[in-house]
Amino acid sequence: MQQVGLLAVILLLSLVLVRFSGTHVDRETGQTVSNFFNPGSLVQILTETSFFAIMAVGMTLVIVSGGIDLSIGSVYALAGVGMALTMRAAGWDSPWAALALCIGFGLLAGVLNGTMVATLGVHPFIVTLGTMWVFRGVAFVVSKAESVLVPGPVTDFAKNPLFLGKGLTPVPAIVMGLFILGGALYLNRTTMGRRVLAVGGNADAARYAGLPIPYILAGVYVIAGLGAGIAAFLGAAYFGSASSADANGYELYVIASAVVGGVSLNGGRGTVTGAFLGALLIVLIRTGIRLLRLDQNYEWIIIGAAIIIAVVLDRLGARLLEKRMVNG
Repeated sequence: MQQVGLLAVILLLSLVLVRFSGTHVDRETGQTVSNFFNPGSLVQILTETSFFAIMAVGMTLVIVSGGIDLSIGSVYALAGVGMALTMRAAGWDSPWAALALCIGFGLLAGVLNGTMVATLGVHPFIVTLGTMWVFRGVAFVVSKAESVLVPGPVTDFAKNPLFLGKGLTPVPAIVMGLFILGGALYLNRTTMGRRVLAVGGNADAARYAGLPIPYILAGVYVIAGLGAGIAAFLGAAYFGSASSADANGYELYVIASAVVGGVSLNGGRGTVTGAFLGALLIVLIRTGIRLLRLDQNYEWIIIGAAIIIAVVLDRLGARLLEKRMVNG
């Protein structure tokens, strides 16, 4: 029901943007088209959504397990900078090598986060708060605070129009769709996914059931690192460069995407598709503010209010469920 509600809000917001965003003359066709409802704008919205939604998949698993990852934006920056510097030093220009490097750096950061969370007994908030600064600091030092260009073939890969025609770039959206599908299947159709839900729902019961909780907790942070690495590859390739300032503040958007999408901050409940819808709604809000020429500062107010509303609705839903169970 929450996802149906999100779809309704997204549809309503889209109708508002179609009505009030204005029009412009298309340079190629000469026709008057909506500033919002046109192929270029829609593909761009999906492209922007992909950077958040891919990371939101990993964040969903982390929150469902009862944790949090504040370092995901810094992992993005570290993976992008590490890839760009390695490609430049080695003289490589293959997009597949760039993807492998980003995934490698992301997995390495995820393993570090997961190992500390699983073995130190320290709250994930504290662990990932520390690694958030460490990872971005490393990216800052190794890049000397400079923007590092990526090879042309890597950018060409991310901006390949495929079957859509000139000016349209569906590659990030396609990768997003595949990653979301994989995340949804993992969480809902695999034994490991059900174990993640079990640990987040009741860690004590999962422990008595003999589940390997340290490995489960470590695994979700590794998947979060994987998502950040893939998003970093798409972002660096799409924009043509990587820097230590990339994805600054993205952890807030990613957490907001998951929470607005129905992931319970108490753990044990949430869906990957809901996180995608949450990311899409946030991007639509950002797009709407630009198209309607509103003050950019309203973006923070609206997104913050959306998070608060989502948390309140989550708590109300949990209380209603408890009353139903008590009343039989």
